[in-house]
This record gives sequence, structure tokens and C-alpha cells, in this order.
Amino acid sequence: MLRYTARRLGFALPTLLAISLVVFALLELAPGDPMAQLPMTISAEVRAQMREALGLGEAAHIRYAKWLYQLTVVEPMVGVDALFGTSLAEGAPRLLSWQTRGPVMTLLSERLPQTLTVVGLAYVIGVLAAIPLGVWGAYRRGGAFDRISTFAAMLGYAVPPFFSGAVLIWLFAITLGWLPSVYDTTLRVTGWDSLWAQIRQMALPVLVLSIQTTAQISRYMRAAMLDALGHDYITAARARGVSEGRVLMIHGLRNSMIPVVSIIAVGAPQIFAGAIVTEQIFGVNGIGALLVSSVQSTDIHTVMAITMVLAALIVAFNLLADLAYGWLDPRIRYD
Repeated sequence: MLRYTARRLGFALPTLLAISLVVFALLELAPGDPMAQLPMTISAEVRAQMREALGLGEAAHIRYAKWLYQLTVVEPMVGVDALFGTSLAEGAPRLLSWQTRGPVMTLLSERLPQTLTVVGLAYVIGVLAAIPLGVWGAYRRGGAFDRISTFAAMLGYAVPPFFSGAVLIWLFAITLGWLPSVYDTTLRVTGWDSLWAQIRQMALPVLVLSIQTTAQISRYMRAAMLDALGHDYITAARARGVSEGRVLMIHGLRNSMIPVVSIIAVGAPQIFAGAIVTEQIFGVNGIGALLVSSVQSTDIHTVMAITMVLAALIVAFNLLADLAYGWLDPRIRYD
């Protein structure tokens, strides 16, 4: 298992490097200039000095090599210095945002917790809701529950987040007045009142993101469960007098989860795409809003850093899915 994990991580490094090259090339070819956002009152001489300070006058391959060195060497040393009080990165040039002129990793550390809280909770709720819906829909195939859940899943998957978000704001925030429509990122949980306020403001963005997760995974769960229930071991278990609950949860669910685990693992980073839109709708000051503003201002350093974070999440979740196969199916071994 350890050798397999190490081998997969070894394959992940060139994959992430190739992703960074592709993203850098696309951003280089894209139109736009980071200096275009500056006021017109700034003289051409000052603009030239700022371009030189940001390294915009250097060749593309040199800028990419510097970015890669700062991301993989300097920034980890900064993290070690912050944890252990060392001075490994003292005087080393950090990866700076062209938009804010501040360290990119500092921006990510400020924005990422907001996104992970909303996205993580939405995905957990979506998965926990999708599994029983898919299992029961497969068990009651063709019944009223199956028809209703199938229609609801199709509707939830077809409706984009920006539309469902607007509908939920109109219903729960404007019409009923139950929930706030704007996310207060300055709120700090210090007691029961602030905790309740945090739950209320997270309700709408979490609900919007969890709708599509539940719709997608429940369909895969239903299909996998239907396939599992048609196998001979299910018939044999019922012939032995095993209760329907054990047939579903022990024999059916565990075997049907093997293909669904891949969908859950691959879909985890994909929910960040929905978070980009959702954060704009509800005013969540997270990584999605940072990505949008960075793309608009042609902030290559920040865009590439966010892209690499998302790419690393995809690689990590795929590895976790592969490792989970061995637990779900004892026949799978990683030697």
C-alpha cells in the first residue's frame, strides 16, 4: 500500500507540472495587461518601473521558472518559518500578486477557509443525502418515490447554480425573510448567537451547492444499486433468510459503492466551479471570488496558484478513491 501510494504521488508531480505549463501558456496567450487597471494619472516612467518590479519585462520562460521556484521552494520555507520560528526564507523573494502587491499564499490562506467551509459542508450534505436517495430509489424501482426522486434529480442537475441561487434568495430572503442573502465574511463565532448567525448565513450557499451534488450522485448511486441487486449473491442472501435491511446495507450498498466512490472523488474538486458562481451571488469572500477578480486583472501569479491548488485537490481525491477501493473490495490489492 505504501509503495503504491508513493508511486502514485511520483506520477502526480509531473502531472501537476504539465498542468502548470498549460495554464501558464494559456494565460500568456490571453489578451490583457496587469498595468491596464492602474489610474491614467500614473506616468509612463512609473509604469515602466512597476513592470520591471513585477518582472513583466522578462522572457516568459524566465518568469515561469521564477514562479515555479517561488511556489515550490520559497513558499514552503515561509510555511516552515511560520511553524517553527526559523529563518529559512529570510530575504527570499516571495510569490506576489500583481493585483494586491501582497504575497499570493497569504491571500489564499485568508480566502481558502471561507470556501472550504461552505464547499466542504455542501459536499458532505450532498453525498449523505444522495446515497440513501439512490439506494431507496433502486429498491423501490418504478414506485412513486423512485419517480419523484428521479424527476427531482433531473431538475436539480439541470438548473444552474446562478438560477437556483436567485430563486432561493427570492423565496427565503426576500419573500419569507428567514435567511440573509449576503454572506458576512467578517463574522466570528464567539458564542451561541454568533454560531446561529453563521449557520443562517451559510444555509443558502450550502443548499445551492448541495443540490447538484445530491442530484448527480443519487443517479449514479441508483444505477449502481440496481446493478448490485441483480446479482446472484443478493438472491442467495435472500434465500438464506437474510433480512432486507442487511441485504441492502451489507450486500448491496458495499458492492455498489465501488463505482460511486470514483464519482464522489472526482466530483469533490468540481464543486469549486459551482462555488465560483455561488460566491459571487451571495458575496462569499472566498477563493472563487479571488479567482474571478484575478482573471479580470490578469493576475497570472494568483490564477496559477489557485489552479494548482485545485489540481492538487483532484490528484489527492483520486488517490483517496483508489485507496478506498481496497477497503470496499477485499479482492483489490496494491502490491
